[in-house]
Amino acid sequence: MHQALIHGILNNDHGSISKALTLVENNLPGQSSLLKELQKYSNQSLRIGVTGPPGAGKSTLTDLLIEMFLKNQKTVGVIAVDPTSPFTGGAFLGDRVRMNNYAWDNSVFIRSMSSNGDLGGLAKRSQELGDVLSASGKDYIIYETVGVGQSEHDIIRAADLCLVVLVPESGDEIQMMKAGLIEIGDIFVINKSDRSGANRLSTALRNLLHFTSSKERVEPSVVNTIGSEKKGLQELHNCLIKYAKKLKKSGELDKRRKGRYKERVLAHVREKLEKKFWTEEKKMLLENSALKIDGISKAPHVMADDLLSQ
Repeated sequence: MHQALIHGILNNDHGSISKALTLVENNLPGQSSLLKELQKYSNQSLRIGVTGPPGAGKSTLTDLLIEMFLKNQKTVGVIAVDPTSPFTGGAFLGDRVRMNNYAWDNSVFIRSMSSNGDLGGLAKRSQELGDVLSASGKDYIIYETVGVGQSEHDIIRAADLCLVVLVPESGDEIQMMKAGLIEIGDIFVINKSDRSGANRLSTALRNLLHFTSSKERVEPSVVNTIGSEKKGLQELHNCLIKYAKKLKKSGELDKRRKGRYKERVLAHVREKLEKKFWTEEKKMLLENSALKIDGISKAPHVMADDLLSQ
């Protein structure tokens, strides 16, 4: 059924890739069999996450990384997730506008998608989209997240390694100390390093990473960049390649990929069980139990037990 589409994807036909991504993103009939056929081709790309607070320059750095990869005769797929409006349900998909330089370059495929309200910085089907791009032969796949700060933990599960982009003078010293960012990052990029406080931030971060690192984990790196002037980009590129080699040599890359596979299997199991569980009768029972807030007599866990016992 999908042989022509699969043939097109494997031969890097961007029309076929676009059709397949639409099929998968919208969970249309046939997407399951398509992903099944593509699975054996979808494990070769290095998947890179780019995350950090809004305004840190994630899109600029992603754009410049694409440029660096192309200079080294590598191919790139980008999945850029933009936030969905809680009021209209729409999304601007601005990354497609910002990265328009590569619209006609067959070595780059950029897909913007809305988060659809999913927390964690990535959209629900973003990993499946990554599988399609990987099957098309892309050397690198970049996930650029929504940019909501510490809630972007999904990027750890989706990427082989993660770049955390920070900026000086925005309270990032305090943000780093909190649970999320230190554990997310493999490479920390202090962007807009022409601003005051950049050296202080990078020094503090290097010290913190050194003292919190363990023997089981490759110690994260810190790179200073000025994206608007393309400064520090060669160093960032070299650091990324070197870090990926370290992950592979230590066995950490394989460990992360196995963990990602198991997480995805569990997510599909949860999704299928929940879909099977919620019959119309159970939906109506829950709806009727909550008609009036003052009339709710059962604690949530008791109501859940009642539904499960149906």
